[in-house]
Amino acid sequence: MATSAPASAATAAGAPPSLTRYQRFVTALLTLLQFAVILDFMIMSPLGAMIMPAMGMTAQQFGMVVSAYAFSAGLSGLLTAGFADRFDRKRLLLFFYGGFLLGTLWCGLATSFESLLLARIVTGLFGGVIGSIVMAIAADLFEPALRGRVMGLLQGGFAASQVLGLPFGLYLATHGDWHTPFLALVAFGTAGGLLIAWRMKPVDAHLKLKQERSAFAHLWHTVAHRRHLHAFLITALLTTGGFMIMPFASAFSVHNVGIDLAHLPIVYLVTGISTMFVAPLVGRLADRFGPLPVFYTGSALTIAMVAIYTRLGPSPLIALVAINVVLFAGIFSRMVPWQVVVTGIPAPEQRGAFTAINAALQQLAGGLAALISGHIVVIAADGRLEHFPWVGNVLIGTTLAVCVLIGPLARQHTAERRVSP
Repeated sequence: MATSAPASAATAAGAPPSLTRYQRFVTALLTLLQFAVILDFMIMSPLGAMIMPAMGMTAQQFGMVVSAYAFSAGLSGLLTAGFADRFDRKRLLLFFYGGFLLGTLWCGLATSFESLLLARIVTGLFGGVIGSIVMAIAADLFEPALRGRVMGLLQGGFAASQVLGLPFGLYLATHGDWHTPFLALVAFGTAGGLLIAWRMKPVDAHLKLKQERSAFAHLWHTVAHRRHLHAFLITALLTTGGFMIMPFASAFSVHNVGIDLAHLPIVYLVTGISTMFVAPLVGRLADRFGPLPVFYTGSALTIAMVAIYTRLGPSPLIALVAINVVLFAGIFSRMVPWQVVVTGIPAPEQRGAFTAINAALQQLAGGLAALISGHIVVIAADGRLEHFPWVGNVLIGTTLAVCVLIGPLARQHTAERRVSP
């Protein structure tokens, strides 16, 4: 694990450790990459209000487009899990990132439902694995006492995609067409990939550890571990509710809440700006107080705001913005602490396989949730979404279940951190 001597001394003395210059640089690179990958997935939701009428899609077809990425990403994660710990993580990252950019380019050139569906499948096959590789790299390079801060910064890529990416993407779409944001993302993502190839050092310390001869045996031993199964269940439950709501958030805001399409970028802009401050703060709080109290606080906020949001009727723009800001504060106060806990669960020699499987289950659960949501939500003749509160109830239920399940893993993480060097 790459830590500096001053950081270790500071930890031993009880003072909070600090990031080395290279660790800060790597964090910035990985955050840039996360920005591109997350934006590619998130842009589908706000563009849904344009894509569905432009291609004559039904809610079920759009749910298929969203879930296609998730299902293919899940399949890719499972297929690569057995081999994920056999390669330099930097090279693995660049391989899948290159495929992701090609899939995104295809999305920008798609002219039919079938073409877009295939493009999202290809993008998911490559893009869905990237997040797991990033988490494995972060766990390899940062000691447990720093991971909350690092995860908060990485999740800031999610917020930055809202602050910079989504409003700009919507601007490009409204002043051109919905293809334009994907083409712009390819240009931006290519520059980021070249920077990682040029400046990032190999991440191969795990290759010096004992490896299983068979990729299948490695995969099986990773899956069969009881703590791993516990973590996989939590990841699936955390994913389900969010994927049921996200695909239809923009259509709900426009047709149910009454927000003009031209004002929709404001919702994402303000929410993203607030989240850019919230995510790093949550990471620091998780390092200071432990992930469990922060997770429970975020869960309470999430439950309250989802109950309000999914039942919202015609409302002023400022009300929707305020609700979104608090809702995303709650969501990130769940995401960051869970990432802190889950990255510390596997042993280094199993970390690549574990994170790949975890990401695969996340994508598969999300794809299934988006598909189910497309059958629950009904688009009325006037464009309004009906039965949207039902998907909110699912998110509330899964959040309550995770609050029960996360305790043992989070307490074990805290105990291991106390004895780590």
